[in-house]
Amino acid sequence: MRGSTHFLLLVAYAMVEDIGSTLTGACEAGTSVGARRWRELGVHSYVKMSVIGGLLLYLFKGEIGRVVHTWVADSSWSHGFLIPLFSLYFLHQHRQKVLSLKSRASYVGLLFLVCVIVLHAANKASPSGYAYLQQIAPIATLVAIVLFLGGWALIKYTWLPIGFLGFAVPLPQRLYFSATMPMRRVAAIIAAALLSMVNGLETNVEGVIISVVYKGQRMEPDLNVAEACSGMRLLMAFLALGVAMAYLHERPVWQRLVLLASTIPIAVLCNIVRVTVTGFIYVLIHPRYTQGIYHDALGLLMLPLAFGLYGFLAWFMAGLFIDESQAVVVAADVVVRRNNT
Repeated sequence: MRGSTHFLLLVAYAMVEDIGSTLTGACEAGTSVGARRWRELGVHSYVKMSVIGGLLLYLFKGEIGRVVHTWVADSSWSHGFLIPLFSLYFLHQHRQKVLSLKSRASYVGLLFLVCVIVLHAANKASPSGYAYLQQIAPIATLVAIVLFLGGWALIKYTWLPIGFLGFAVPLPQRLYFSATMPMRRVAAIIAAALLSMVNGLETNVEGVIISVVYKGQRMEPDLNVAEACSGMRLLMAFLALGVAMAYLHERPVWQRLVLLASTIPIAVLCNIVRVTVTGFIYVLIHPRYTQGIYHDALGLLMLPLAFGLYGFLAWFMAGLFIDESQAVVVAADVVVRRNNT
C-alpha cells in the first residue's frame, strides 16, 4: 500500500489547507460552516441513489472487480482505494450550491447514457475489445446519469468529482510503459552526468542501464533505473494532487492551469533527485542501502521536496499579482489612517 501512503500524504496537504481557508472564511463572514446538510435531500432521494448505485454495480461488476483487483495486486495503483473518498470530499465542498439547485432533467444525458451502454456492450462483446474503455465505462455512465437526472446545472458542480475517479483506473500496459520509459531514460542520463562529476568515477548509459567504473574498477551489478524508479507512481499521485489543489482553492484560472501543469515537471524533478541520490549511495556508501526499505524510505523523502516546490510556486504566484478588491481595501485603509492622524 505504498502508493496509497504517498497519495494520502499528498492530497491531505491540499485538504488541510482547504479546510483552514473554509473555516477562516466562515468566521470572517459570521456564518457557520455546513448550514446546508445532505440530509435535506430526504429519504426518497437516497433511495433513488441507492437503486441507481446498485444498478451500476450490477451492470459493471466485472469491470469494477478488475480495477479493484489491480489496486490490491499492484502497489503503483493502490491509491485507487482513496480516490472515491476524495471525490466525495470534493463534492461535499460544493454541497451548498448543489442543495440549492433547481435542476432539470436533460434528455441529452439520456441519449448519452444509451450511447455509452450500447458502445460498452459492443466493445465487451468484440474479441478485440479495448479493456481500458471497459474500465472507464462506469465513469462515463455516471456522468450520463447525472446529466440526465440533474441537467447541466448539476454537471457544473459534479463533473470534476466524477472525472477525478479516472485517476483510480489503471492505465493500459502499453501506455504505462510508453510513459515510464522516457522518464527512466531522462533520470538515467542526468544521474550518470552528476555521478561523473565525482573524482575517479566514470559512467556509461545504455538505455536505462548505468554502468559505473570507480577508481578503475567496474561496479557490479550495473545500476538499473527500473519501473519502480520511473516516477510514474509519484506522477499519477501528483497529477491528482494538482487537480485537487486547482479545484479546492479559489485562484485565477491561469494560476490553476499553471499549478496543474507544474505537477509533471515537479514529479520528474523529484524522481531525478531520487535516482541520483540512489546512485551516489550505491557508489560511495554501499549497494545494500539502495534496496528494500532504504529504497522506499528515499522515495518518501522526496515528498517534502515536492511539497516545498509546489508550495513555493503557489506562494510565488499568489504574491505576483495583487487582487484589485484587496488593493482597494488596503488603499482605503491607508487614506483613513492618514485622515485620523
